[in-house]
Amino acid sequence: MSAAPLTLAPADRPSPAFLDGGPKKLLIGGAWVPARSGGTIETVDPTTERVLTSVAAAGPEDVDLAVAAARRAFEDPSWAGRTPYERGLLLLRIADAIEENAGELAVLDSLDTGAPIRLSHWFVARAVEVVRHYAGWPTKIYGQTAPPRPGAFGYTLRRPLGVAVGITAGNGPLLQAARKIGPALATGNTLVLKPAGQSPLTVLRLGELLADTGLPDGVVNILTGHGQVAGEAIVSHPGVDKISFTGSAAVGKHILRASANTLKRVTLELGGGKSPNIVFADADLKAAARGAAAGFAAGFAVSGGQGCVTGTRIFVEESVREEFARLLTGELATYTLGDPFHPGTRMGPLASRRHFERVTSYLDIAREEGARLRRDGELAEGSGLFFPPVVVDDVTDDMRTAREEVFGPVAALMSFTDEAELLRLANDTGHGLAAAVWTRDLARAHRVADALRAAAVWINTYGRTSTDSDLPFGGHEQSGTGHEHGTQVLDAYTETKTVMIQT
Repeated sequence: MSAAPLTLAPADRPSPAFLDGGPKKLLIGGAWVPARSGGTIETVDPTTERVLTSVAAAGPEDVDLAVAAARRAFEDPSWAGRTPYERGLLLLRIADAIEENAGELAVLDSLDTGAPIRLSHWFVARAVEVVRHYAGWPTKIYGQTAPPRPGAFGYTLRRPLGVAVGITAGNGPLLQAARKIGPALATGNTLVLKPAGQSPLTVLRLGELLADTGLPDGVVNILTGHGQVAGEAIVSHPGVDKISFTGSAAVGKHILRASANTLKRVTLELGGGKSPNIVFADADLKAAARGAAAGFAAGFAVSGGQGCVTGTRIFVEESVREEFARLLTGELATYTLGDPFHPGTRMGPLASRRHFERVTSYLDIAREEGARLRRDGELAEGSGLFFPPVVVDDVTDDMRTAREEVFGPVAALMSFTDEAELLRLANDTGHGLAAAVWTRDLARAHRVADALRAAAVWINTYGRTSTDSDLPFGGHEQSGTGHEHGTQVLDAYTETKTVMIQT
């Protein structure tokens, strides 16, 4: 396949006013300040590979100031003295601010990440939903009363941890920020946010919007910069009580090691990108093909295959393999690549030149290992960072294409005949974030879902609980520890205090 992506003339691409006015600063203690070093980093539009603007490159001194500001805010009566009801109202105002500026935030998201504008609108809408969800929690965080005993009475309180840190990945930055802000503030903590270096703009714009919500200074602080510098200083800082990180397994492991000296509470959502997507012969094959395409290419909450839950290992029962493969390639043919703001675009570019080259290298790896490209990823010369979805066939479980996270729209197609062997292969991965099963047999659906070593299993759909605030979302094995969403996230941001009274 050879194609040129859909494009817009430069004059037709939006240019928000937020991008004007020089380098973007750090939000520390309610004030926008440059990095103490004066350093900046550029944020690049992956569609055009042109610089959008520059942002402050925070260093250890800036981290010290942000953590100190968060600590002051945590102890100040303007925040610590607020009732749960008042915290809920504040979160509702934050959600309103996001909703009222949804158009601008979606545009910034697409400029910064390359996600199609309709997907960015979806991300912003989900961010509103997430914050409103957590607005209902402050008045419902209860302690417990111990069974009574003669001469004594005991009860527990749920107290905030203190200063929390939220570190987000590059895809869906606003939604990821909402997932950190919501539970941290609902439980009474203060927060230092560190967005990904390549896509910080929507989080910085959100920081500006917070000023009109009545949020006390220092409750939310925002630091931009390099992970090796700012991120390193944050995760090892003795004044930080809690870290919530979304990103790679390698960085997650480093955070655990760096946080050990002070025994910080740590939640890690590390993805994996090798989720098994299992199609049985009795499934609705058209629906399964549509779901499989969305699950690894550019569908539900995924931009160009750059998602943590992508179903890039597709297991198909042998008897329907060819029929399913035909349906899948037909679905993928509708995934038009192009400028995120072009109305016909379903897939935007990959995030950076370096990442594009890494994803492209897996085509050569697949060929060298003897796999076959059922649908290749060639583009016309000069097509920038656009990469069409690729299906690699004749894949065996020992191939790198099947085992390594590509973080791009490359799926390995494998077949099976035996359910026990299927489960062995599906579970033969160091990751355990998600899986999907397509079948009309309800008993089989329950049986296979129970046997899969994955934190979330979807039946005849793909991707739902990764964004639903009322259901827990986390990972097994190297896909992370702890949970976001659901009631479990409240435990991650609070500690239990036991009070005993002699009567």
